[in-house]
Amino acid sequence: MKGNTLVISDLRQRVLEAGFEWADFRRGVEIHLLYEGNDGGASAALLRYAPGACVPHHQHQGWEHILILHGTQIDGNGTHTSGTLVINPPGSAHDVRSPDGCVVLAIWERPNVFNSGSA
Repeated sequence: MKGNTLVISDLRQRVLEAGFEWADFRRGVEIHLLYEGNDGGASAALLRYAPGACVPHHQHQGWEHILILHGTQIDGNGTHTSGTLVINPPGSAHDVRSPDGCVVLAIWERPNVFNSGSA
């Protein structure tokens, strides 16, 4: 990062290389946080799903933008492949899974709310 600007060239290729540090997010899903709002505001991250991993049912309190960079992701709206942009409006809810694994860019206007008991 230079100043307050983050520039990642060739993001689709870089996510397949060992250039990012990943942390546990959910069982089978890792996160590389790009930025996070201190006041519960906007955040962006890369999410890497292992084959068979899922993110449990959650509700969007703000807009959510998901760009599939690699692999396939499935939610209540269908199967989304590499290059697909999914925009979920505030108030929508779903769970997400990836049978074969995937990497996505996720941008949240506000944090998602997970159902109690979600892993």
